[in-house]
Amino acid sequence: MSTPFDDRLYNLLPSIYRQCDSEVGEPLRALLAVIAEQVNAVEQDMTALYDNWFIETCADWVVPYIGELIGYRALHTAAVPAAQSAPRAAGRARILYPRRDVANTLRYRRRKGALSLLDDLATTVSGWPAHAVEFAGLIAATQSLKHPRPGRGGTADVRHAHTMERVNSVSDITAHLVDLRRPQSRYRTGRYSIAALGLFVWRLRSYPVIRSKAYCVEEVAPECFTFSVLGNDCPLFDAAADPGSARAQAAAARPVMLRRADVAMPDGRVEPRYYGAGRSFALWTDSEANAPIAVDKLVVADLSAWLAEPRSGTVAIDPETGRVAFARGEAPEHGLVVSYHYGFPADIGGGAYVRPMPSWVPPRASTTAGIAPVARYGVGSDGDFHTLQEALHAWHKDKPACAIIELMANEVYGDAVRIVLEAAQSLEIRAAAEICPVIRLLDLQANRPDFMAISGEARSRLVLDGLLVTGRGLQIKGELSQLTIRHCTLVPGWDVDRPVNPNEAQTSPSLSLVKTRTRVNIEHSILGPMVITSDDPEQEPLQVSISDSIVDARVARHEALGASDGGFAHAVLTIARCTVFGIVRVNAVSLAENCIFNDGIEVERIHLGCVRFCYVPARARTPRRYECQPDTAVAKLRGDERESARRRLIPMFNSTRYGTPTYCQLAQGCAPEIAQGADDESEMGVFHDLYQPQRMANLLARLDEYVPADADAGIIIAI
Repeated sequence: MSTPFDDRLYNLLPSIYRQCDSEVGEPLRALLAVIAEQVNAVEQDMTALYDNWFIETCADWVVPYIGELIGYRALHTAAVPAAQSAPRAAGRARILYPRRDVANTLRYRRRKGALSLLDDLATTVSGWPAHAVEFAGLIAATQSLKHPRPGRGGTADVRHAHTMERVNSVSDITAHLVDLRRPQSRYRTGRYSIAALGLFVWRLRSYPVIRSKAYCVEEVAPECFTFSVLGNDCPLFDAAADPGSARAQAAAARPVMLRRADVAMPDGRVEPRYYGAGRSFALWTDSEANAPIAVDKLVVADLSAWLAEPRSGTVAIDPETGRVAFARGEAPEHGLVVSYHYGFPADIGGGAYVRPMPSWVPPRASTTAGIAPVARYGVGSDGDFHTLQEALHAWHKDKPACAIIELMANEVYGDAVRIVLEAAQSLEIRAAAEICPVIRLLDLQANRPDFMAISGEARSRLVLDGLLVTGRGLQIKGELSQLTIRHCTLVPGWDVDRPVNPNEAQTSPSLSLVKTRTRVNIEHSILGPMVITSDDPEQEPLQVSISDSIVDARVARHEALGASDGGFAHAVLTIARCTVFGIVRVNAVSLAENCIFNDGIEVERIHLGCVRFCYVPARARTPRRYECQPDTAVAKLRGDERESARRRLIPMFNSTRYGTPTYCQLAQGCAPEIAQGADDESEMGVFHDLYQPQRMANLLARLDEYVPADADAGIIIAI
C-alpha cells in the first residue's frame, strides 16, 4: 500500500505545475510532502510553545521552569535513576514537582497562616486528602463563666458509643491532659499541647463496586451474606457525596472507613446519607429492580460473630465487617445484589478502577484482502452473549486470528473454562473499565481437575486483563507462545477463607506451567504460588517476568515460585517492584530490583544476573547483590549489633492477609532502609510507584513554610 502524501503545500501550486508534475511521476509532489512534514512539525512546536506559557497547559518538563520564575522552592531533590523508563520517570516527576502546587504558590503565600490552607496544601502537594486540627482546643481547661467557649473539648461521655469511638481521631471532641511531646518527635509523637497542630492524611483509596452479587454464607445460615463476593469480611468505605461548600467537598473525598456509630442514627437505623444508589452502599433483593431496599428497613448491628438476629421485616447491616443478615426465614429468593466501596492503597489486582490501555496489542493477521480486523465478543446485558462460556463457544466456532472477549458486568461466571488456541492465534479476555468480573472455578468434575485450562499451539498468545479468579488456579500446557496477566487477582490459596496445611509441600498454586515453553508476563496483579514443571532440563529455561505485583504463598517458608517437586523452577526470572511472601526457587534471576523477598530467594545459577535495592533475608543464595538490605546496613557491624540490625530491618506490614484494606502496605514502624530503600528513594515492594516517602517529605517541607506562627505541626496517618 502506498503512503498518503501531505498535499497542503502541493495544492497551493498553480494547476499547470501540478499537471506537468503528474506527467513525470509526481516527483515535485513527493518533495513538497517531505517539506510539509517539517512545516507541520514547526507549526506544532509553535503551538506547544504558546501552551507552555501557562501552568495549566504546559508540558510536564516546563513545570520546574515556571516554578523557578515565581520563586517556587523545589521539595524533594533526589535524582531520577538512569535506568528508569520514561513513563515511570514522568510519573515520579509529577510527584516531585506538583503542577497544582506550582500553580497555587502565589495564592497560598497570601493565605499563609490560615488553618484551612493546610487542607488544600496537603492535597495539592501529596495527593492525599487531609484535614488540619488544632489540638489546643482539646486541652482540658477550666472555663470562665464570663467567657464560655462551648467549642472546646468537653468531658467524655462514656455512655455514648459514638463519642468514645471518635477519641484520638480527626473528629475527637473530648478534652485531654497536656502532652509535652512534640507532634514531629522521632521517638513517640505527642498531640495535645498549646502549640500542637495535627494534619490527618488518608493514604488509602476508595473504590466503588456497582451492583455485584453478594456472597451467601450458607454454613452459618441462608439469611447471612457478605458484601464481598469472595465471602470475606470487607470493611465498607465512605463515598464522595455532592455537598455545596469546597471544604465539605474535601471532607467527602476522604476515604473514611465506616463505623457502626457513624452509620447508625439514635434509633439504630441507617443514616440515609450513606445509603442508596450512588452513595456509600445499597442493597437489592432483585437484580432486575431499579429501587434498592427501603432505608427504613435497615438497622445497624454487630455481626462480627453472627449473633445478632434482626426482627422480622428488617435487615441488619454491619459496615465494619461488611456483613448483612436478614430475619429468620426471610432470605431473598433471587439472591442479594449490592453496591459498596472498598479500600486499597493502589490500582493492583482485579478491581473496579479504570485500567490503562495495554502496551501489547494483538497483531492483526495479513490476508489477501488486506488487514483482518480484531473480532470482538461482548458478554453482559449490553453485549451479544450472557455468559463467558457462550462467548468462548462462539470464538472457537469462528476461529478468528485475533479476538477480544470483554466482560461488561460485575457478574460471577461459574462455568468451567477451557481455552485452546490454534497456531498464530491471539485472544484477550478483559474486563470493561470500572468492572470487576469474577470467574469462580468450582469443583464440578470428579474425574479430572477443575483448573482454568489453557493450551495453545506455536505463536499463539493470550492476555487476561482485569479478572478475579477464585476457587482454582490456571494451568498452562502446550506450545502457547506468550501469556500476559495484567491487573488480575488469582486469589492466593484459591479461596480467602480456605484453611491451609503448613505440612503440605505445595499450597494451592495459582499458576501451573506444565511442560510448556510459554513466556509469562505478570503486571499489577495479585496471585498465589507459581509452579513450573519441566520434563527436559536440557532445554532453555522459561522466561518469567513479574512487575508491580504481589506473590503470596500464604504459608511462611513455602514456595512462592518453584518446581512441582519442591526444587528449582526451570525458569529465568525478571522481577521488579514486587512483594513476595514465600521462598523463590528458580534456575536464574536476570534482574531483581526494588523488591521485598520476605521469606528468601534461592537461585541455582548465581553467576548470572543481579539483585539490586531489594530486601533479601540472610543466608539467601542469589547472584551478586548491590545496595540490598540487610547486607548494606550490617556491613560494618559486628556481633550482637549485627544481629540486632537484621531484626530491625525485617519488613513490617499493616496486614499480610489478602482481602484486608491495608494488605501488603508497609507499616509506619518499618525501618527507613526498607521504606526508603529503592533506587530512587521510594519504598521497596509492590507500592513503590506510589512514591509515598517523597510525598511525605514534600508535605513536611511545605508544613514548615505555611503553618501558623509558633505552631508545631505534625503529620498523622489516619488510615
